[in-house]
Amino acid sequence: MKGKMVYYGISESLIKRIVRFPKRKEIGVAEKTVAVMQPASNKKKPQEIWVMYQELVKSRETIDESKNVFGHSSFAMVSKPIRVISAWRYPGISPVGKSIPIPEEILHELDDLIE
Repeated sequence: MKGKMVYYGISESLIKRIVRFPKRKEIGVAEKTVAVMQPASNKKKPQEIWVMYQELVKSRETIDESKNVFGHSSFAMVSKPIRVISAWRYPGISPVGKSIPIPEEILHELDDLIE
């Protein structure tokens, strides 16, 4: 899998950065997914790098309630675990808020990957 990501110029750290600091966030094409985007820096051929992921639900979240040096409770930030479904480069600039037509067979394949 990493070989394909390198081929497309999408590193693991780039995917993490896009998920943490997206320029745009939309509903993913598969059920219960989120798609986030950052523009790629290419002035001659504008591109966008998209990442589709699913937030994983844990049965219980643990929060660290240890006392700090001042005797106050300090809560550790708990980030939700995610599962990255797909990452891709979109040639050009995608329309905001409009769904892109995707063949039914691809949608069924994505649904099978998620379950």
